[in-house]
Amino acid sequence: MRVAVVRGRDAGQFVAVPSTHGDKVIIGSGSGSDLVLHDERVSPRHLEVASAPAGVMLRDVGSATGTFLGALRLGDGIVPPGTRILVGETLLEIIAGEVTGDLRARLAAEGLVFSGPAMTDVAESLQRLAPFATSVLIEGETGTGKEVIARAMHRLSMRANGPFVVVDCGALPATLIESELFGHERGAFTGADRRRQGAFERAHGGTLFLDEIGELPLASQPALLGALQRRRFRRVGGHDEVEVDVRLVAATNRDLRVEMERGAFRADLYYRLATAGLWLPPLRRRTEDLAVLIASLLTELTGSASPWPFDDEAMEALRAHPWPGNVRELRAVVERAVMLGRLDLGGPRSGPGAPAAPVVEAPLPPALVPAPLGSYGEARADALLVFERDYLRTLIQTCEGNASEAARVARMDRPHLLRLLRRHGLR
Repeated sequence: MRVAVVRGRDAGQFVAVPSTHGDKVIIGSGSGSDLVLHDERVSPRHLEVASAPAGVMLRDVGSATGTFLGALRLGDGIVPPGTRILVGETLLEIIAGEVTGDLRARLAAEGLVFSGPAMTDVAESLQRLAPFATSVLIEGETGTGKEVIARAMHRLSMRANGPFVVVDCGALPATLIESELFGHERGAFTGADRRRQGAFERAHGGTLFLDEIGELPLASQPALLGALQRRRFRRVGGHDEVEVDVRLVAATNRDLRVEMERGAFRADLYYRLATAGLWLPPLRRRTEDLAVLIASLLTELTGSASPWPFDDEAMEALRAHPWPGNVRELRAVVERAVMLGRLDLGGPRSGPGAPAAPVVEAPLPPALVPAPLGSYGEARADALLVFERDYLRTLIQTCEGNASEAARVARMDRPHLLRLLRRHGLR
């Protein structure tokens, strides 16, 4: 079971309900809640949710504004899947089940393949957000597949038959951004020899995807905010307003909250873009997906999903690799392996005549040496757990228990940080 936000500032966010009897999750506006709602009318500890035989048990824990099932104010009770409840101005829904095979197939057709829980959560959020016209902000490192997610959201939406228009905000000169977004009239500037439609007009009835939105110059942000609020704009050099029906999906590999704090990104534009959000985990946090990703890439490149040359030894090396380039880097590795007939994680400079990379051997800290020595996989898992616990303990102490500040310092999604803290008993 999951409790998902279907309306409100946190639309698209959700929390899983533990299946173990007696375990519960807390929903509220406080930083210690399992699902944190940015709603002024929600109490710090508003609602407790636990598993029940026929659904979930809900208990209002003395909230100031109440929990409502329709017109009925709820104290406690068991509700089935599909029930919608209102806390403050946020609408929640009880959801059961997993990503269906049909949805997996549709997402795979768009290039999104996965098997592990991290991307399963993303797919479920994607399925919930797709039918709505609300703006969505997709966050994640370079190469995690943000455009693939945006295209999949478009294909699953009611706008699937409309256009999908992409604008890379990081690839445009600052002087041409407004012309690219809104178009221009003839004579608007030197070289404008005819009227040109901008991306908003070309995306009418469909989806506009603004990639690398964090690169948008501060001077251009008010014009974008105005177009999003009014759903109309003027072409550069024009006088008449153009009205459009467009769903906006934006993506960034930057932390826009940090950019807001340093004055490089407008807060009002951020909140307009991030009506709902998706965070894509890096490949190093979803190594369980490597096998299906490689099979998909091999089928695309060779027509066959044969695992050669990715034997057990190669897969161990792949799982241990940090993947700074994420799925984009994985594609390059697979293409190189197909050409060379062997795994090579060294990159383009690892070929004949290239200088050898220096090898530096250093002893592991005593805490990372398993005793007795087990398999590589077990030793690596133990070492990661030790590192994760020590890192999180230092992080939360440094930030004096402030989870929001800790998430910013670690450049980590806040709900994911809270899950890690709970895992290690550091809440």
